[in-house]
Amino acid sequence: MIIVAGATGQLGRQILEHLLETTPASHIGVSVRDPDKATELAERGVRVRVADYADPASLARAFEGVDRLLFVSSNTAGTNMPDQHANVIDAAKAAGASRILYTSQMASARDSRFPPMLNHAATEQILSDSSVPFTALRHGFYASSAWQAVESQIASGTLALPEDGPIAWTAHADLAAIDALALTEARAFDGITPPLTGRDMLDFSDIAAILSDLSGREIKRITISDEAFCDRLKQLGVPENRIAIAIGMFKAARRGEFARTDPALERALGRPPISFRQAAAKFLAHQAA
Repeated sequence: MIIVAGATGQLGRQILEHLLETTPASHIGVSVRDPDKATELAERGVRVRVADYADPASLARAFEGVDRLLFVSSNTAGTNMPDQHANVIDAAKAAGASRILYTSQMASARDSRFPPMLNHAATEQILSDSSVPFTALRHGFYASSAWQAVESQIASGTLALPEDGPIAWTAHADLAAIDALALTEARAFDGITPPLTGRDMLDFSDIAAILSDLSGREIKRITISDEAFCDRLKQLGVPENRIAIAIGMFKAARRGEFARTDPALERALGRPPISFRQAAAKFLAHQAA
């Protein structure tokens, strides 16, 4: 039994689709908080069980019969993510998992300027201490995060953002494919992986140039202060913890935390990764639809 926890989000659902191409549905289980979001998976024969990372008893039931478990990192605001992840790891170990896989990130470190990286680093340590074979899939920075940062500003013709630095933007689709491969090919990756990134490192000036070219109109990159950026988010009603994450990305980028590429993803895929330009073209087409 292969189980994916957090299977109904953007990444988890794509992982499931790849698994269903190679693995019988009867050998796949999912752990979800909202079963209504997994109705279609149940109809296809996937075992659906309700569990919450904060509820060890629910995890124990959800992981019954597990061989390999992949859990997508928690994004529940206001929670202690390493503690929740420890619950998942403990439950998988107790259920007899032969391998635990976790969606980490390329800049995982205890001294990162980007708050989620602290959680990833803590979770990788918990996995290392668990005595269960594990794979920490160090994803490149999601290309969709760049789109979220600029989407509301494109119509104005300017991208007003803090000073940044090069980032190895990587498509969800490529990372989902590699995560599914790691689940089905147990020896494909072991321990902490190299950064799983696309080929290119781009800053927001590069992104503005790509969007200008694709849209056929000039989009300028304007640098604003960290304070102005945070004030704007406050005015939009963004919670403080989310603001810390948003500005943390820029602080980490200008420190060079995401300025690294690696051929590991391309080698495993057997093809060039999706470029940011290709991803941006899809984002723009979706926006125009």
